[in-house]
Amino acid sequence: MGRAKKVVLAYSGGVDTSVCIPYLKQEWGVEEVITLAADLGQGDELDPIKQKALDSGASVSLVRDVTKEFVTDYAFPAIKANALYESRYPLTTALARPLIAKILVEAAEEYGADAVAHGCTGKGNDQVRFDVSIAALNPDIKVLAPAREWGMSREETIAYGERFGIASPVKKSSPFSIDRNLLGRSIEAGPLENAWNEPPEEIYAMTKAIADTPDEPTYTEIGFEKGIPVAIDGKALEPVELITQLNAIAGNNGVGRIDMVENRLVGIKSREIYEAPAMLVLIHAHRDLESLALPSDLAQYKRGIEDTYGKMIYNGLWYSPLKSALDAFIDSSQERVSGIVRVKFHKGNAIIVGRQSVNSLYDEDLATYTSADQFDHKAAEGFIYVWGMPIRVWAQKNK
Repeated sequence: MGRAKKVVLAYSGGVDTSVCIPYLKQEWGVEEVITLAADLGQGDELDPIKQKALDSGASVSLVRDVTKEFVTDYAFPAIKANALYESRYPLTTALARPLIAKILVEAAEEYGADAVAHGCTGKGNDQVRFDVSIAALNPDIKVLAPAREWGMSREETIAYGERFGIASPVKKSSPFSIDRNLLGRSIEAGPLENAWNEPPEEIYAMTKAIADTPDEPTYTEIGFEKGIPVAIDGKALEPVELITQLNAIAGNNGVGRIDMVENRLVGIKSREIYEAPAMLVLIHAHRDLESLALPSDLAQYKRGIEDTYGKMIYNGLWYSPLKSALDAFIDSSQERVSGIVRVKFHKGNAIIVGRQSVNSLYDEDLATYTSADQFDHKAAEGFIYVWGMPIRVWAQKNK
């Protein structure tokens, strides 16, 4: 079943993507498989993964460190947009997919491949994100998804791999399926598939249980410039270091856990657990700073944009024309969103207790109820008369 001669495969080192290598060659007649592993700050030692790909039959095994690009070009735009899917999930896993698609297409061009491939099944969101993003970047390249078509159970997949020298896992140490990168972790499957079951403490790695967090609160100041986080406690930090430090601060205080039943793009509901300490805090802080620096009509209109933006990321539409147009709107809205937000971390809570900005539209002399009040109270009566006129006319006509 010859579909392509040379294929670049998105590679994680797991069972499915490892078995994809011999499967593509044996079943689909692919002559050469090049693997590409993306370093997204997940903390794995990628040299063994690189070697495993070669041992599994790859002709070339690539590793690309794209952690900084992941933060600056994908996470930061999402923060500026306050992007939360279904008002809860900060898209930590979904944001990685368009970047992986981008480097897949680039590698295919570099190595003269006529197809790219991934190990996604036919049930999840990632297949959509990969396929649509790849098509947006190169509509002419073939996309192969062996795991979506081979119809093998996990046991059958492992057995197939063993036939071609791919060692089976020594043991299935965990029933959970976990994806992680610098921004966070997503955990699903196993006992979590019963939506009534409380998540066991063992699944968490970035956040402490409330009982184990410090008794004293931690105060942290986050600095923003034009909507982008740039500093912690007055110290300017590079993007990756800023996320790393804030993950540690928030996670140490038990902040960053999400337990939700979400609506997948393919039409089913899925119980998901996420850890996203820094992203949740940064979106929370950024939105608060906007309340200080943005006019009310702009802030209110942007809320609707944010919901659409989050759905587009989740649904794999990062490279769509609408997303590009929304980016232009959001970037324009962020010109004055610079300042500092003070966050109090304590026992699983991240509470904003202060904010300041040179562009603040908050005027204490107008807001105060003290003798320093400069608001013209007499103007209120005329304003109320004009403002309420439609209601009064309606009431008179409908007595």
